[in-house]
Order: sequence, then C-alpha cells, then structure tokens
Amino acid sequence: MSRQTVLALLRERMGEPLSGEELSQQLGISRTAVWKAINTLRQEGYTIEARTGQGYRLTGVPDALTEPEIRSFLTPVERVGRRLYCYDQVDSTNTRVKQLALEGAEDGTVVVANCQTAGRGRMNRVFQSPRGQGIYLTALLRPQLPPDRLMTVTAMAGVAVCEAVEQVCGVRPGLKWPNDPVMNGKKLCGILTELSLEGESGRLQYLAVGIGVNVGQREEDFSPEVRPVATSLLQELGRPVSRPALAAAEIEALDRLYTALLSGDTAPYLAACRRDCVNLGRPVQLMLPDGTRQPAVAEDLDEDFGLVVRLEDGSRRIVRSGEVSVRGLYGYVE
Repeated sequence: MSRQTVLALLRERMGEPLSGEELSQQLGISRTAVWKAINTLRQEGYTIEARTGQGYRLTGVPDALTEPEIRSFLTPVERVGRRLYCYDQVDSTNTRVKQLALEGAEDGTVVVANCQTAGRGRMNRVFQSPRGQGIYLTALLRPQLPPDRLMTVTAMAGVAVCEAVEQVCGVRPGLKWPNDPVMNGKKLCGILTELSLEGESGRLQYLAVGIGVNVGQREEDFSPEVRPVATSLLQELGRPVSRPALAAAEIEALDRLYTALLSGDTAPYLAACRRDCVNLGRPVQLMLPDGTRQPAVAEDLDEDFGLVVRLEDGSRRIVRSGEVSVRGLYGYVE
C-alpha cells in the first residue's frame, strides 16, 4: 500500500521534488518505508530522481498495464471499470472473466493482461497476444435484459474501440463488419463477445466482452500467416502509443456502451457503425459454414447491425454476426 500511496503523491507533483520527510509525514510512514517504496517503484520501471536537499522527483512512468497506471488516466465511470484486475499474464482474459463471474464478480468488472498464452478470436481462431505489445481486456457485464436485446453488443464494441483509439491517437479506425477495427485495410483489433445463459430459464448470467488491440507490434512481430492482414498502432502512426492511456479510454468507451445498452439508446452506435463500416458499397464474399464462398455487394446495416447484401441474382439477404464470415473480394478488406 505504501508503494501506491507514495506513487500517488509523486504523481500529484509530477516533475517537481517532494522530500522524503514530507512523504513520511503525509503518509504516516517511516523514512525507511518511503525509501523502500521508492526502490520498488524504480524496479517497476518508474523514473524517480533523488537529489540531496530537494527530495524525490517523478520524471517518467512505464508503459505498464497496472491498475495505478490505468487509473491515472481513467475518468469516473458509472459501472464498467469500478473493479479492475490487472495481470502480467493469463491464458485468456475472457476465460479469466468467466471464472470471476462464476465466483460472483460484480457487474462491470474488468480484466486486463499484458500477455495471453491462449488468446482466442471468433470461430476459435488463435489471437496472437505477445507480451508488452498489445492491450488484452475483457469486461464482465450482467445486464438484466433478454438475450435478443444483446445482439447489438458485438458491433457496438467495435464502435467503442474506434472511439477509444480516436480519443488517444487522434485518428479513427474503420470497421470491417461485424466489429473489426481496421486501418489501411488491415486488422487492428479483435473482439470476442461470449455469453452464458441459465439452462432452465434462458436468463442471462453474464456477458463477456473481450478486446485485443495491437499497439506496439512491428511487422516482423506478427507470424507469417497473420502478417498480411494485421497491423498495429505503432505501424500506422509511426510513433508509440501509451497502453495504459488507451486501456483507460477503452474502459470509458465500454462504460458508455453499457449505459446505452441498458437504456436501449443504440441509434448513435448504429449511425457510427454505418459511417465507419469499410464494407458498405463494396464487393464482399460471404464465407459460408460449408466452406463455399458467395459473392455479394454490401449495401447497408439493418436496425440490429446485420449486414444487408445484394447477391449476384439481384436478391437481398441480411447476414448476422456468427452465421458467416465476410471477406473482401481480393483480401481482408479489399
């Protein structure tokens, strides 16, 4: 606890000296405890100068997905993020959230990890989650809503990620239907939404909204099979992006999403999804469960975020997330 409180005081005076005596008096701990806390913070990557007669000065913070770092950027939230678990490594943040849900974790609990050893995407695809290069985050939601009211969550989560990236980076990704944020035709983020229903009543037990954002990967960090379709913020912007700042922005965006979901006011998300969807007006291929591909043109999104496509015979069809995958005519987007 002394480490966190020392860090909080140093943050308040970021760049300015704070004497060991002042830290000791304000926190009610010994000068030795202050010294130990400073050393621990340095080991965690904080840059703290010590000058005789002036005291300690915080001059740099690590790009760490820890609770103190994320909360230093996080504004007050209504539900999502009030309880925050941060791990260096997990098998999957979705799996961890589901375990916490069974243990009675509260609505809005968020799990963040620096690395996943078994990250998953839609249709059980592997999601590469290297240490220190991405943000792997899952929110636990317990909305008292019928399952049919939750059909829009996957697409809304895509909009939430675009909002977070725009807030922190000043650029807004596009959306490949149904919910993949993309930049320059490549996938920036993976989103996996899972829910659990009671067997007898069919009532929702919980909803896990998982988000993995590629932040610091260089081209060579992606495996050969993923490299042609994946990108990162570092690659697209040419500069590093603060992971704790972006994680905080994601949590805030998910909190706004949850409020909209509970109130039923999803129209702004539909409008944003229509605006950002890179597929609309373009040829696509519907990748059917039997492995065949069906050419079509993406025309619109319906009120439930389903993709309205025109087939080669001129007929129209509404495609739902989970039924089929959509690819561009020549690649991931194009």
